[in-house]
Amino acid sequence: MRSTIAPTAPPEPQRRPETPRPARPRRWPELAGYLAAAWAALAATVALTWTVTGDGFPFGPNDPDPQLSLLRGLRPEVGAPLFAAVLLATAVAALAMAGRHAARLNGLPRRLLLGFGWIVVVALLAVVADMRLLALAGYAPMLLIGAPFGWPPVDYAQVFTPTLITELAAVAGGLLLARTVLAWQFRTTGACAACGRAERAAAAAAPGALARWGRPMTYLAAAIPAVYAVSRLSWLAGIPLGISRQMLRDLHATGGVWAGAGLGTFALVGAVLTIGLVRPWGEVFPRWMVGLAGRRVPVALAVVPATLVSVVVTSAGLDVFASGTFLGHMADGDWAAVAPALLWPLWGPALGTATLAYYLRRRGRCGSCGRL
Repeated sequence: MRSTIAPTAPPEPQRRPETPRPARPRRWPELAGYLAAAWAALAATVALTWTVTGDGFPFGPNDPDPQLSLLRGLRPEVGAPLFAAVLLATAVAALAMAGRHAARLNGLPRRLLLGFGWIVVVALLAVVADMRLLALAGYAPMLLIGAPFGWPPVDYAQVFTPTLITELAAVAGGLLLARTVLAWQFRTTGACAACGRAERAAAAAAPGALARWGRPMTYLAAAIPAVYAVSRLSWLAGIPLGISRQMLRDLHATGGVWAGAGLGTFALVGAVLTIGLVRPWGEVFPRWMVGLAGRRVPVALAVVPATLVSVVVTSAGLDVFASGTFLGHMADGDWAAVAPALLWPLWGPALGTATLAYYLRRRGRCGSCGRL
């Protein structure tokens, strides 16, 4: 008689528990420090050249549009040596904060070095840079698209002046220095230099905590450029929203209405992209994007441009209030010509906060310390 008992399957081999890969230290925080030191040393050399030759200082009386700059009253004989001294000290400070063997300071010396570093960062990003960078960012798509066709008819030598080039260099150096100072600040508190996380701060980046301040800041940062877009596009449609009919006729006669409409269109695109910081399609490419549908959006693809915009918008907002040029338009009744710019001091910090919330929510496990 045959047995009806089914043969027993051989036992499955027991899997060994997977051991997490050891985190490899990221070289970017260390590299940023050396790059910041090199940038500051090079910039100090240029400033020394201005000082010795008495020529080339791009601000003050040498600025083609001094009314746009917070440095319009700075004389070359004062500004050039001042730039040289501060930048030389910055090069030394950045080198002291760079790398794994950076200076280990505590107490007052640490606070003084951090204070100096952050003051220079603010000076580079918010004082040296001005609203011309925001104008360049707004017009850049039109300049790039229209350049092969000779439109708009602009002299690029008058656009990329020594002053504007100096401001672009200041933003690059300011961001490098900010990363250097931040990494050193993290390192001297026992946190990871790459991500800033420590055991006691592990709960600070919880998505629930971030949503409370990240989401409203995102919608505020999207609403402000949308307001700008509505005003400029209404002028294109012949609606004198917030301006006199005479100013509207002048804009149509000179073609300025098309420039405003172009800026308004890109502002509207920027508003939509800002909302993506809190929407699912800001983390995963939507289905209609052929070739990218379903893939994760790289964090840097959203964070880098949003950070740059928040920096130039904040600087431009400070310039608007410091220059006082908006008062004349408000007195003439053309309030919509300047009213959106009065919101820039809110737009920049709001976009920066929204970007930080997006980054902290999506950054994942640190490749240097392994913390989540």
